[in-house]
Amino acid sequence: MRIAYLDTASGIAGDMTLCALIDAGADPDYIMDQVGSLGLGDVRLEITETMRHCFRALRLDVKHPSEHAHRHLSDIEKLIASSTLTDRESDLALRMFRRLGEAEAKVHGTSLEQVHFHEVGAIDSIVDIVGVSVALCNLQIEQIVASPPPTGTGRIRIAHGPVDVPAPATAELLKGLPIRASDIEAELTTPTGAAILATLADGFGAMPTMRLLSTGYGAGHKDLGEQANILRVYIGESTSSTENRGLLDEESVVLLETNIDDATAEQIGFAIDQLWQAEPLDVYTTAIQMKKGRPAVMLSVLCRPKQQTALSSHMLALTGSLGVRVQPLRRYAVPREIINVSTRWGEAQAKLSWHDYGGGQTVHVSPEFESCRRLATDNQCSLQQAFRAVEAAAQEHAAGRQPPVRERSPASGYANAGGSELLNKSRTWPKYAGDPKPNADGHAHDHSHDHSGGHHHHH
Repeated sequence: MRIAYLDTASGIAGDMTLCALIDAGADPDYIMDQVGSLGLGDVRLEITETMRHCFRALRLDVKHPSEHAHRHLSDIEKLIASSTLTDRESDLALRMFRRLGEAEAKVHGTSLEQVHFHEVGAIDSIVDIVGVSVALCNLQIEQIVASPPPTGTGRIRIAHGPVDVPAPATAELLKGLPIRASDIEAELTTPTGAAILATLADGFGAMPTMRLLSTGYGAGHKDLGEQANILRVYIGESTSSTENRGLLDEESVVLLETNIDDATAEQIGFAIDQLWQAEPLDVYTTAIQMKKGRPAVMLSVLCRPKQQTALSSHMLALTGSLGVRVQPLRRYAVPREIINVSTRWGEAQAKLSWHDYGGGQTVHVSPEFESCRRLATDNQCSLQQAFRAVEAAAQEHAAGRQPPVRERSPASGYANAGGSELLNKSRTWPKYAGDPKPNADGHAHDHSHDHSGGHHHHH
């Protein structure tokens, strides 16, 4: 299992998190492409190498014309829905935006649908949240652990006027989370940083035992005096995932469940057939008894994390149920692959799986039913004869065959991405349109928001 540990000694903000993940190996070009697909207009992202005291780190600047529009959650949802973000990237981003929206609604006494995203709706915050979501998926992060964040002290100015640190929305987001005191007069944990922790962190405390793969440093924009204003991230593989597993792969899966007591057997069967079209890992039913002794059926779908949103929606639409329970699970699985084999009756498919047994490896062969049924139907032979023919051909094919190597995402080799190749990396949308024109000293004139202050709470 891949873990990201966030060292929040200097606090946490969205841009710091994104830069730390890029420095740890997330692909900046892919992230820029995905953020660009949101259609935010004339926006430039600049990722540069900088120093914070004696530490090098990456810094993000989001350049765009001054924006005064206050977006609603529905506006942000439309941006994400029309983008090229994957299901999991979209899910992570939307969960963070909703958590932020709920906090804003609570402190301003309004509803989630009516709340205006002052800071959150700003382009730079959208870039931060979506960028972090893409980077986490790009690095295949499955668990996030963080040190308790400091809030800082003093007063800051937000869209509603001066307030004490932490800002009201930040305090609402941090409810139930461990935090620590700090005498630094600055906003160390921003609303976006708090939303990342409140939404995505699986635990808080010391770094878990893991095999370290890479580290990354993301720079904040403020000078914190003697404190280096950086967020450190450590990417690692849990030792339980890398030791004594033999052939087993550890996978993240999601179990979706809903109870049905008002559908016929035919309707449930149709729903199951339709759900299989989305290629989940498994679909099954369990007989249950609900209140007042009513017999019912629990419909269960096992799927990949990136499929959970689409399949949950599909389950609700097909069954008329009012809700779906979601359980993240881990499972161990053996290596397997589908092969094509030739028999005297034609081509067919079989599944090979590799198992540790008696100090060695054995290969299990399982003919695919649909292939065998087709052979039996086309050749007027029994299903048993077709199974035996496919099994024999597959056994011969499997002799001496090695288990397939589980593929990793091509996005990252886990070498630190920092270095000269990241200096002055930038991207503009629309591409090359509306670039700020440089003056004589090579610096661009624009009206970008200053991450060190203003309404966005970056630090």
